[in-house]
Amino acid sequence: MSFKSIAFLALATGLATVSNAQASGSGTTTRYWDCCKPSCAWSGKALVSNPVQQCDKNNNPLAGGDSNQSACTGGNAYNCADQTAMVNPENPLQAFGFAAANVGGASEGDTCCACYELTFTSTSLQTSGKSMIVQVTNTGTDLVENQFDLAFPGGGVGIFNACTNEYGNFPLGAQYGGITDGSLCAQYPAALQAGCNFRFGWFEGADNPTVTYKEVTCPAALTDKTKCIRQGQTPTGPSGGSSTAATLSVTTAAASVVPSSSSIAGPASSSTTSSTTTASTLSTANAPSSAATSTSASKSSYSAPAQSSSSSTTTLTSVAAATSSTTTAAAATTTSVESNPAPNCPVQYVIEYDL
Repeated sequence: MSFKSIAFLALATGLATVSNAQASGSGTTTRYWDCCKPSCAWSGKALVSNPVQQCDKNNNPLAGGDSNQSACTGGNAYNCADQTAMVNPENPLQAFGFAAANVGGASEGDTCCACYELTFTSTSLQTSGKSMIVQVTNTGTDLVENQFDLAFPGGGVGIFNACTNEYGNFPLGAQYGGITDGSLCAQYPAALQAGCNFRFGWFEGADNPTVTYKEVTCPAALTDKTKCIRQGQTPTGPSGGSSTAATLSVTTAAASVVPSSSSIAGPASSSTTSSTTTASTLSTANAPSSAATSTSASKSSYSAPAQSSSSSTTTLTSVAAATSSTTTAAAATTTSVESNPAPNCPVQYVIEYDL
């Protein structure tokens, strides 16, 4: 083997190691809830069992895949209300949830439907010793690196707002950051109350805490809701959890390996957190017309949430009707090792050759 070949192999291996190392690090959090079809609900995003489950206006699972445009661009597809945070029934100091994320600058092929354990490093959540495992269902090229935008009803709609059309009039709070008074959760549609209460209960109303994160195998409690499992993974742990006010039941996921997807025929969901900072502009693109057999590049748009938080003076309201839909079914628990381990270790290459 020539010196050039050896050098190229060393470089390629090194790059792969650096890429894997991005599966852990330090990051920031924000919050949002815009009711839009998730970015990872479009086919062709990643090698997964199915794209993220999308729902109709009444929170019923919606068939039709990419033929359903996002409600945020005038379509009929929404985020399913049960894709919200819940407490791990086996560990009261841990929660499960969903997020939009930019993880180490990785592509949607790497992050769609991947799960990350977040350990809080600020606010009262750090004092409480709490952690949260989130599944990435949305992505945004304009999120800053290592930013997790947590999906909480009442967390702020950002640029997009499909919630008004879906539910009617209820207090949305500031466009970025949402409501700051937990008592307002009682005025939320029944389908969103548990997730809203979670933020002011288990999550302690924490305002954009910092985190350390690492990639982990997804819990069944999350994949049962999204129906999205990354290729080579077997979900682990309990198949259910509870938000502060209600128990959320789940349905077992089925799995035929099909790549996942691209955001709302251009846009994705909105950005989040409360802030006086201006949100980044969002780009648009067309979603793929059919499922691909290999991972495609991101075609979603997303409005980046402001990272600092403090309630904004802009408030939004929408118009009335609560719909509730919960699926029931227990899922069998299995175990597996992480499919994409990410050791944090330096790489050195020693090349010997005859002069």
